[in-house]
Amino acid sequence: MKLRRSCGILLHPTSLPEGRLGRDAYRFVDWLQAAGQSWWQVLPLNPPDAHGSPYASASAFACSPGLLADPDAVVAPTEVARFRRRHAQWIEDWQRFSGDGAVEDQVRFDREWSLLRDYARARGVRLIGDVPIYVAANGCDHLARPGLFRTGVVAGAPPDDLAPAGQRWGNPLFDWDAHAADDYRWWTERLRRVLSLVDVTRIDHFRGFAAYWTIPAEEPNATTGEWTPGPGAAFFRAAEKQLGELPVIAENLGVITDDVESLRLKLGFPGMVVLLWAFQGPDDNPHRLENHPEQAVVYTSTHDTTTLAGAFPDAESWDLLRLALSSRAELAVLPAQDVLGLGDAARLNRPGGVDERNWSWRLEDDQLTDELAARLRAAVEESGRLSPDDETGAGGKGV
Repeated sequence: MKLRRSCGILLHPTSLPEGRLGRDAYRFVDWLQAAGQSWWQVLPLNPPDAHGSPYASASAFACSPGLLADPDAVVAPTEVARFRRRHAQWIEDWQRFSGDGAVEDQVRFDREWSLLRDYARARGVRLIGDVPIYVAANGCDHLARPGLFRTGVVAGAPPDDLAPAGQRWGNPLFDWDAHAADDYRWWTERLRRVLSLVDVTRIDHFRGFAAYWTIPAEEPNATTGEWTPGPGAAFFRAAEKQLGELPVIAENLGVITDDVESLRLKLGFPGMVVLLWAFQGPDDNPHRLENHPEQAVVYTSTHDTTTLAGAFPDAESWDLLRLALSSRAELAVLPAQDVLGLGDAARLNRPGGVDERNWSWRLEDDQLTDELAARLRAAVEESGRLSPDDETGAGGKGV
């Protein structure tokens, strides 16, 4: 996949003023078009956990009914039957897990999302999704297909600059031998599902496909663990045979070793760089502006970090935004909080523990003004990221 020079905004639908796919979502698309944006990046669309995190969902395939603008919309039996046929690989498991009305909710979601996606595409805006590498313990996928998962160990991440004590996520780990024996069908269908909803997807914790942090289930934190080899390129090659070229962005943040980058480059996936981390570390720090590769996505910050204004309260946020836009990285993605110049109180997630503020930030109705759109559009045009004729630039051989 080859990126073309463009720009987008990161905003999960739950951060819209009403937190769903209604009027606010369409107004946001209109604002993106006015601001010269080619992309809207969302986080996983799957049902969130009890803390609001979409990265620990009970389903790797279902989408969140909580995003529905009209949760009581009538669904015809023929729509249900059609959906069951199209999604036979997972929908029966989800209905058994979730109960009555589960299929109808998925029909409603696909209907609302398709209309919103068509509206965005007509205005030159395409969608970037997100695939968490893991699923929730005792969620639908874990219970329905236990043979695809290991026992006695759980997922997490070792200590790093983002989380000095590491992160014990507690998700079940995949038995990659079992997946290989089935030609990675479950994972291929997972990608098929997300790519039916978006144009490009980020894969969270990409390094886990090279090697993943394995924590004994009885350990209370992530400081005790070991690296275990992942499936490498084998899964992606199997998926390519079924799905064609994979429009994937690899989340390659954290403890990234040579084998991870070698795998990413072998697969031709662009990685991520983050401006927030560009002003520290050695000369070869990949986040430093001079080290950004062309085939990469530059973020000012991420949903897991503080905002630009939170990290640099004495700096002018727009100077930093323009710096990111000047990067040679072909795609720039700006969290909405950074465009608005909001401080740490607007941070979406604080990883490594439960915090009642996580996943709760929302836009206010009057924050995305016409003046702000015009200012961002001018900066995007100045950096050569404005798509010709306001088209997305996602087409042909590049996205």
